[in-house]
Amino acid sequence: MLLRVNYLLAALLVVVVALNIVFGRDFSQPHYELFADMKHSVAYDAFSKNSNFASGQTMQSPVPGTIARGEMPLHYQPTPDDARRAGQELTNPIVSGAKGDPLAKSEARGAQVYARFCVACHGGGGAGDGPVALRGFPPPPSLLTGKSLQMKDGQLFHILTYGQGSMAPMAAQLRRPERWDVINYVRSMQSTAPPRAGESKTSADAPAKPDESTKSESES
Repeated sequence: MLLRVNYLLAALLVVVVALNIVFGRDFSQPHYELFADMKHSVAYDAFSKNSNFASGQTMQSPVPGTIARGEMPLHYQPTPDDARRAGQELTNPIVSGAKGDPLAKSEARGAQVYARFCVACHGGGGAGDGPVALRGFPPPPSLLTGKSLQMKDGQLFHILTYGQGSMAPMAAQLRRPERWDVINYVRSMQSTAPPRAGESKTSADAPAKPDESTKSESES
């Protein structure tokens, strides 16, 4: 009985080896395709050639004047004059008093953005004493006093977008909502900062609230 089993196993081994030789993979030839639709797309790939268009490409250039969703253009130049103009024309889209207190949520998000991108130069409290400034780089002005208090939100947004002086533009690092969030966080720091010796916060020195203007960011 054991001998018969050995003969049977040997015969099966021979059959398996023979099948492997007959149907062995030929790396120079493609495999058999049983369901070709699962491998070859009926539709054109985005970067494939396409004879249906004059350009010979599947992906076509956007129509002139096309605006990507959520990316309304900003018609400003990186100049101080345009920064002031942005202060008059751009409106902070975060409005307090609505359901869920969006201003408080925006400030919380802005605190995270500030900690990642702003602390190095402006410092944790916004006084311009970040680690970069303490190691020889020209320190930025304090965000808690002076011009920063008088600037409107739109002007701060322009500075974040295009940069100013030694500050580099942050448009590549921060999306538009994040720029508004960090502005709201800066406003919250300004509103809670104690006055310096010999200074008092008057209404003129108070942090600017989201500026009321006739033109919003989406209309610029």
